[in-house]
Amino acid sequence: MQNNNLKLKIYKCCVLGFGFSPLKASLIWLAVSVFFLTGCQVSPQPAPAETRPTTCLGEGSPSRSGTVKVPEPEPAEIIEAPKALLAEPNLAEIPRCPPTLVFDKKTWGGTQGPAETVLAEPNALKEIYGLIYQGKFDAADTLIKQFNQTQQPQLSQLAEIITEYKAISQRRQSAREAEYKERLVELEKFQTKADVNDAGDANNLSEALLVIVRACELADTQQKEELLSRPHVKQTTQKAIDKATEYESQGKWLDAYINCYSWLQAIEPNNKEYSDYTERLGEKAGIAASFQDSPCETSKQRFEGVTKGIFLWAIAALKAAYVDIIDYKQMAIKAIKRCQLLGEVVGKIQNSTTLSASAWPSRDGQNGSSSPSVDDLEESGRTFGVERSFRPEAVTAWSATLAAVLAEVEQSPAGFDYDEFVDVFEKVLSLNTTTIELPQPVLISQFVEASLSTLDPYTVIVWPKQMQDFQKTMTNEFTGIGIEITKQKGLLTVVSLLPDTPAYNSGLDAGDVIEKVDGVPTKDMTLTCAVHKITGPKGTKVTLTISRPGEDKTKDITITRAKITVPTIRGWQRTETGKWRYIIDEQDKIAYIQLTSFSEKTSTDLEKLLRELEGNLILQKDGKMGTRAEGLKGLILDLRFNSGGLLDSAVAVTDKFIKEGLIVRTERGFGRGLAFEAAHRRNTHPNYPLVILINSSSASASEIVAGALADAKHNRAILVGERTHGKGSVQGIIYYPTGDAQLKYTMAYYHLPSGQRVESRRAMEKQGRKDWGVGPDVEVKLTSAELKKMLETERDSSVLVKADHDNTKDELKKYTIEETLAADPQLAIGLLVIKCKLIEAKAQELAFILRSFVLRPLGAAENGNATENGRAG
Repeated sequence: MQNNNLKLKIYKCCVLGFGFSPLKASLIWLAVSVFFLTGCQVSPQPAPAETRPTTCLGEGSPSRSGTVKVPEPEPAEIIEAPKALLAEPNLAEIPRCPPTLVFDKKTWGGTQGPAETVLAEPNALKEIYGLIYQGKFDAADTLIKQFNQTQQPQLSQLAEIITEYKAISQRRQSAREAEYKERLVELEKFQTKADVNDAGDANNLSEALLVIVRACELADTQQKEELLSRPHVKQTTQKAIDKATEYESQGKWLDAYINCYSWLQAIEPNNKEYSDYTERLGEKAGIAASFQDSPCETSKQRFEGVTKGIFLWAIAALKAAYVDIIDYKQMAIKAIKRCQLLGEVVGKIQNSTTLSASAWPSRDGQNGSSSPSVDDLEESGRTFGVERSFRPEAVTAWSATLAAVLAEVEQSPAGFDYDEFVDVFEKVLSLNTTTIELPQPVLISQFVEASLSTLDPYTVIVWPKQMQDFQKTMTNEFTGIGIEITKQKGLLTVVSLLPDTPAYNSGLDAGDVIEKVDGVPTKDMTLTCAVHKITGPKGTKVTLTISRPGEDKTKDITITRAKITVPTIRGWQRTETGKWRYIIDEQDKIAYIQLTSFSEKTSTDLEKLLRELEGNLILQKDGKMGTRAEGLKGLILDLRFNSGGLLDSAVAVTDKFIKEGLIVRTERGFGRGLAFEAAHRRNTHPNYPLVILINSSSASASEIVAGALADAKHNRAILVGERTHGKGSVQGIIYYPTGDAQLKYTMAYYHLPSGQRVESRRAMEKQGRKDWGVGPDVEVKLTSAELKKMLETERDSSVLVKADHDNTKDELKKYTIEETLAADPQLAIGLLVIKCKLIEAKAQELAFILRSFVLRPLGAAENGNATENGRAG
C-alpha cells in the first residue's frame, strides 16, 4: 500500500510540480513501477545484517550466494541512493529479490546467473560510452554483449549504433579492397603497354605513377612492401627519376616537379632524397615562373614596390618581435643558396628562350642590354624595360662569388648575428652589380622569400602589390560579381552563384564556361589570375564571354561590380532560393554547420543561426523560416578545410559553448608576456552534444576552437576525422611607415586549456614525431577516392543557379541526406557519435528523476523534514 501511495505521489508531482505532460509522467511512473515489481521494499526497517538480501552494491563484499554484509544504518539515518546510480541511468543498482547476479567490480560482468539476467553496472556503461567516444566501437560491442540488452534499453540502442558503424566500415573496406584490385589490374595494363610502347612517354609515365600512388594508398603495410618490390614498379620509379633529369637539363623544372617528383614523394613520403629534390625543383620552378608574363600581370607589375628599405625595416622589426631566437646564420645560408639557384635558372632560361621583355630594365629606359644602376632601382623599385641576355662569364662569376660568401658564412663561429646577416645582404647586392646584374627587385624578392622561410611558413612580407589580396583573405570582403569558380578540365567554370549579388540576376548560371574576361582568353589563366580579372573597383563593369552546355553560340554578359561579402557559414544543402538547410537529422533534431573560415562576422552570424535553431524555428522548403518545432538537440560543427582566420573570432566562437574557464593561452617568446582568453557565462548556449569534424586542412583558428572544446578541462566536444594541420602559432601584423606594405610575423605560440602546446607539423617532422596539431578522438581517414566523392557531393548540394534555370537542359543534382552521409564517412560517423551522446543524455535525465523520487525514504518524503544527511522531498 505504501508503495502504491508513493507511486501516486510521484505521478502527481511530475504533472503538477515539474509540469511534465501526463504521457511523460506515465513513463516515469512506469519506470518506478519496474523498481517496485522486483519485490524489494525501501524501508527504514532493515533485516538482520548477516542474512538480509543485497540492498546496495558498492558497500561490503559480494559473494556467490547473492548476499552481502552491509553495515547497519543508524535508526535516524536516511538511506541515500547508491553513488553509482546517481551517475548513470540504469536499473542494475536497484535491489533485486531474490538476487540472480553479483557484480565483480574489476570485470564489469556478473559472476553468477543466466546470461539473460546480466545487467550492466553504471561503471560498465560509462566504460562503453568512453570506448565509443574514442572510436573503439569493436571494444564497446564486446562489452555490450556481456549484458542483457532487453532489460536495459540504452544498451540495445547503443548496439544499434555500433551495428550502423560496422555497416559503414564494411562498405568502406569492401570499396577499398575492390579499388585496390582495380589499381593492380591497371598496373598490369601499364606493364603490358610499356613492353610494347615507349614507357618513357610523359603522359604514360604520369598515369602509371598515379596508379602506383593510389594503389599504395589503399594497400596495407605488407601489400605496399610487395607492391614496391615488383620489377615493373621499380622500373617505373627509375624512369621517373631519369625523366626528371631530362626535364631539368631543358630548364623544365615545373614539368620535372609535376610529372615526376611529386608522384615519387607521394609513393615514398619518408624518402628524404625525394623530399629534398622535390623542394629544390619547386624553388627553381617558382623562380622561372616569376620571370614570365601572365594574362593578369607582367613581370614588371609583379615586382612593383619591392625595395631594399622595406626588407631592412622588416628584419629590424623581427629582431624585436619574433617569437623565437632568430638563427641569422641559417637565414643567410638559405638566402645565398636561393641566389645561386636564381643564377642557374637565369643561365638556363637564356639558353632556351628569351626572358620576358618587361622583366629586364635598361639604364636609360630605352631598348638595350644593360641593367639600371642600383641607385636607380632603389629609387623607384619598379624601373623595368627591355629584353636582355647574360654573358656566360657573368653567370659563372656570380655563382663563384656566391660560393665564396656561402663558405665564409658556413665557417663563421657561433654567434652569427643580425648585423652580420645585414652585411651578407648588402654584399650580395654589391656582387650583383659587378657580375650578373639582375634587376634588384627580383633579387631582393628571392633573397627575402628564402631567408624568411627558415623561420616558419607564416612569416612573410606583404609587398605593396599583394596588399589588396591579403585584405580580401582576412575580411572575406571584396568588390566583384558574386560567383564561385573552378578550373574543371582546364576550363574556367562557374560552380555556383552567390545570393543577393550582381551575378545572381545577370543571366549568368552555374555550369557556364567563361571563355573570356574583357576579351582576354581564359585558357592559360590560373584561377588566381581569373579572380584578379573578374574582381575590380565598385561600380565598374566586367564583360564575361560564356558558353553554355547545350547551346552552340557563346554570348557576352556584362556585370557591374559591387561589394561582396562571402559568408563563412554554410549548411549541408542549399535551397532553390539560396538559403541553407542545417538540420541533418529531423527525428533527433541534429544540425550541421560548416565554418569555412573565421572572419570578423563569423561569430555574429553563428550566434544568429544558433538562436534560430535553438529557438524552435524551422526552415521550410521555400527557404523561409516557418512553424515552431522542437529545438536543437545536437550539433555537428564542420571545420574541415578551414584554414583559420582571426584569433578573436575563434575565441568568440568557442565562448558560445562553454560557461567558464580558459579557452586559449598565447605565449610570446623571451618572457614578453602571456595572454589569456577565457569564457564568459553570459550567452552560453545549451549543453547539447557537440561533434567537431576536422582534417589535415583544419589549421590555426580551427585548431584553437577544436582543441579548446575537446580539451579535458571542458570535454565539451568530441573530435571526429583526421589530425589537424599543425600550425600552432599566432601571427601579428606590423605596417610599414608609409602604409603600403606589411610584415606578417609569428608573435606567439598557443596553448590549450590543459596547458599543452599545439605543436607545429614542421617542427615535429624534424624530430620524427607525428603528434602535431590536434588529434581526433574518433579517427576516420578518407582515401583519395572517398575525399573526391565527398567534395563532389558537397559541391553539388551547395550550387545556386539562376532563378529561371532550365532543368530540362541541365538538371540540377541535389543529394538526399542519406546520399550525403553515404558519400561522407566522417560526417556519418560523427552523426553516430552525436546519437550516442543523446542516448546518454536521456539516460542521465531518467537517473535524475529516479534519484529525486525512487530512493527517498517514505517517512522523510511524507513529513517533508530535512535531516543532517538529506533534504526535504
